[in-house]
Amino acid sequence: MPIDIEQFESSSEDRLQGGGETNAERVMRFLAAHPDKAFTQSEIRDATGVKTGSISVVLSRLEDRELVRHKGTYWALGDDEDVAAYTSLLESTRAANDRFGEEDMDEWLEHAVDEEESE
Repeated sequence: MPIDIEQFESSSEDRLQGGGETNAERVMRFLAAHPDKAFTQSEIRDATGVKTGSISVVLSRLEDRELVRHKGTYWALGDDEDVAAYTSLLESTRAANDRFGEEDMDEWLEHAVDEEESE
């Protein structure tokens, strides 16, 4: 699927790999599509295309944020309230990026206030 040149120019390389989704977004999208099921790590990896070396880290970070639950060898979508807050933030960020373009960290750092210099 082609993207416009503005999105190409303003997006980071990481964002452009894998259709613009992060590994966490892929996992959350997959689990959200199956809220009534729990999956093993390998089932989630196979369904999302997240690399073998990354899936456990992604799931652990999502669990730390209470976006997924873990019991034994199975993983499931987290509580509704936490997932709804995450989804709202994700959609807001996507809308802002679509409208204004993604932030360029180097450009942001050029204008950031250095705490040591401001004292």
